[in-house]
Amino acid sequence: MDLHKHFIVKPGSKLRLKDRDPGETFGKKRNHKALEKTLDKLRKLQHLLYADRKCALLIVFQALDTGGKDGTISHVMSGVNPQGCQVTSFKTPTAEEAAHDFLWRVQKATPSLGNIGIFNRSHYEDVLVVRVHKLVPKNVWRKRYSLINDFEHLLIENRTTILKFFLHISKDEQKKRLEARIQDPTRNWKFSMADVQERQYWDNYMKAYEDALEKCSTDRAPWYVIPSNDKEFRNYVVAELIVQALEGMELKYPRPAVDISKVVID
Repeated sequence: MDLHKHFIVKPGSKLRLKDRDPGETFGKKRNHKALEKTLDKLRKLQHLLYADRKCALLIVFQALDTGGKDGTISHVMSGVNPQGCQVTSFKTPTAEEAAHDFLWRVQKATPSLGNIGIFNRSHYEDVLVVRVHKLVPKNVWRKRYSLINDFEHLLIENRTTILKFFLHISKDEQKKRLEARIQDPTRNWKFSMADVQERQYWDNYMKAYEDALEKCSTDRAPWYVIPSNDKEFRNYVVAELIVQALEGMELKYPRPAVDISKVVID
């Protein structure tokens, strides 16, 4: 399957999320063995990225509540070396963060060369929740699309590859997942009435996401809409796209600092 063709938001194209089926699996059920094979490739490529230290990878996850950001990160990145991988969750800005421009806190969390940085929510919140809840005027958030594109272009120019995933679930699937949090005592702690209340803004969020993904899917940093009702299929697609991105970096192990052929260990 051509993953790019099926899931990419083609730069310059019009996006209608209602035309992207969140339950789509293309008739394929990915079994555990197939996913593990892909994750094994990912582990090896991350080791190579860490050794080479010529490039960095930034992975951005966006989704509505219960969309699966935590679960995807937990499963897909389960075997990577934590030394070379950092997850940053962006919540309501602190007083210090709010006193700076909206990209300030994000810039500090971008990965250094040789590392993978993962954003659980991201700078896109400033054209999503900020827009939906009218936290800043329209003339403020509208300018942020171009600022985001410029910011990402700067990262790319400095050898950071960017992967952006929107984990797309249906409203019915979100309902099931919220109910599951109520019914499972081990997951009660994850339940929040705020998540329920946010459902009344579903259509507003869909429109905000469509605009953000349209305006910020570029040739060098495209967005991918990942069908996420099926968790295993979601994990497989995300893992495969990460592997493809790492393979495209043409990574190499660096030469040893000394002439190995002359080393004698007594």
